[in-house]
Amino acid sequence: MSATTEIAVTDHTVHARPSFADPGALGLGAFALTTFVLSLANSGIVPTAGAAVLGIALFYGGIAQLAAGMWEFASGNTFGATAFTSYGAFWLAFWWLETNPAAAKEAGAAGVGSFLLAWTIFTVLMTVAALKTNRVILAVFVALSLTFLALTIGEFSGAVGVSRLGGWIGFLTTAFAWYGSCAVVVNSTWKRTVLPVWPRG
Repeated sequence: MSATTEIAVTDHTVHARPSFADPGALGLGAFALTTFVLSLANSGIVPTAGAAVLGIALFYGGIAQLAAGMWEFASGNTFGATAFTSYGAFWLAFWWLETNPAAAKEAGAAGVGSFLLAWTIFTVLMTVAALKTNRVILAVFVALSLTFLALTIGEFSGAVGVSRLGGWIGFLTTAFAWYGSCAVVVNSTWKRTVLPVWPRG
């Protein structure tokens, strides 16, 4: 081999995965705030909140939560990626349905009820997976399952009282999600556990 021969060297250096901030704070926060405003309408406390929530549903509950889901994919969190991406898409679908009255009218109560039923089923399935996360996330999904269930029954049956109940359970869902979001931000900022989330095995 001559001195001028070039030898290719393979780089076997292991490159560490870049460190990302926890997107769970954004995802939970976006879900909580959007759910809170919609629950004001569903519960009957502030009926006009149903119109006010549309912008939030598009930009915060929808786009921001979808972005959180994408970052969860990048960080390797399958549960968080599936949850945030899915519910971000839910809020975008909700926004589209509410801003297209012709489509909502054509769907009718049965169509909207079917929409809510599908999300109820998905949420129950995610609740099973949440059993292995932490108690705060599990509480969010249990409350959300009950919220969707009440709203589904209310839509199919036309029982306003049941839909109102769904709005009130929505506040419980909001409380758990906001706590979870706050816990991620505070614990990360303070560099210690200030607000526990009680991990499960």
